[in-house]
Formats: sequence, structure tokens, C-alpha cells
Amino acid sequence: MPLGKGAVIEVCTYADYEDLSRAAADLFERLADKAIRDRGRFDVVLSGGHTPIRTYELLAGRNRLDWGRVHVFWSDERCVPPEDPRSNAGIARKKFLDHVPIPPSQIHPIDCATSPVEGSRRYEALLRSLFGRDSHTFDLVFLGLGADGHTASLFPGTQAVRETDRWISEIYKEDEGIYRVSLTAPVINRSSVVAFMVSGASKAEMLRHILTGQPGSEKLPARLIDPNSYGGKLFWLVDKDAAILLES
Repeated sequence: MPLGKGAVIEVCTYADYEDLSRAAADLFERLADKAIRDRGRFDVVLSGGHTPIRTYELLAGRNRLDWGRVHVFWSDERCVPPEDPRSNAGIARKKFLDHVPIPPSQIHPIDCATSPVEGSRRYEALLRSLFGRDSHTFDLVFLGLGADGHTASLFPGTQAVRETDRWISEIYKEDEGIYRVSLTAPVINRSSVVAFMVSGASKAEMLRHILTGQPGSEKLPARLIDPNSYGGKLFWLVDKDAAILLES
């Protein structure tokens, strides 16, 4: 299915949220095995929001994985203390990371609670030190989709959406009264695999809008994600409720 200029994607539809979550966990495990076999490490970006939580719970029970070679990053973070229930890293730790033997030095949360600008700068420096000379960045990036078309913390109309050079950007969310820090499209698009996870009927209209190229959809942040440009792959993992407005 075409999505934007030259992009080719695979849309995978599942019966329900549980099946979607299991498929995402299977994708994680499959790509981790391959990356570790090929080059000795697996670099994965976790998403925030409610949709990936069940996937995290399932991954916590995957004992066969070589967790000592997994390196974890985040797509975005709210600039709150790690113990705050709104923290993406905090949720992932509680549901997933605290239950698997990944070395603490290989877990890289976005630390921006005291200074969004400094936190953004530090995370960009970290990523460029790790991937700046490579043709690709991450092996797998999980992303969600907002009802307004945002992904990570790339919201319509913000400067972060227009970034072409910076890998990380800080965004002030006025309705929340807090800053967020987010990966930008340039660094996400250099990933080997990007997988959107979309669940529920509330996302159906936006999912149709994006995947069928409705007028104006080219301005939506989720449409900026195109790893095909770097030889990567783009998957949309959606449940039946989210896909209800799509043709079979």
C-alpha cells in the first residue's frame, strides 16, 4: 500500500487488542534474535501511551531472549519525575523492564524533568555518539497514533514536526502544562523497522485518513514517518476496531 512519496507499508490487522499485542511482542522477539545474531546487539525504541502496555507485559515473560544484548530507548517522554504515573519510562519499567535482566547501563530513558532543553541536548548527544556514523539507527521503533494524527510527541503545527536536522526536540504541551521531549522524523526514519500500533474504534477515522491519503493528511506528523527512504520497513499493526473503516 502506498503512503506518501515512494513509501511502501504493510498493514497487518488482528482480531482484537490481545492478538495485536502478541503480534508486536513476536515482532520484537524475531527482530531481536536476528539483530543479536547478525551484529551482537538489538536497539529498540519503546512507545508511550496505553496501547503498548499489554505488549510490555507479554515481553516480560519471554525468557528465551538474550536480554543482556538488548539496548532500550524511548520515542518520547513527558518531562516529569520517573516515579510520576505519566512517565513513559516509569510505565515501561513497571510492566516490562523490571522483570527482565537487561543491564541498567543499556536502558536509556529521556531525563528531562529538571530541564527539557538540557534533556533534549543530552539525548541527542547520546544517540549521535551511538549511531551518528551508521547508515541506520534503531533496529525497531514502536510508535502509537493519536486521534489528531500525532505520533511520539510530534504534534500537528509544532516546530518539532518541521525539524530536518535535529534528532530530538522539546515540545511544550499547553493543555498538559508540561514539556515533552521527542525523537524527530529524521532519526526515526533511519531505523531498520518502524511499527505503528493502533487499537480501538476511536482511531479508525484517523487511521483511514492517513493510510488512504485523504486531502490534508500529508501535513499530519504520522505521515512523516517513512523508513523506506533509508531501506527500512514500515508496519502498521492494527486491531479490527481500528481498521473498521479500511477496505479489506
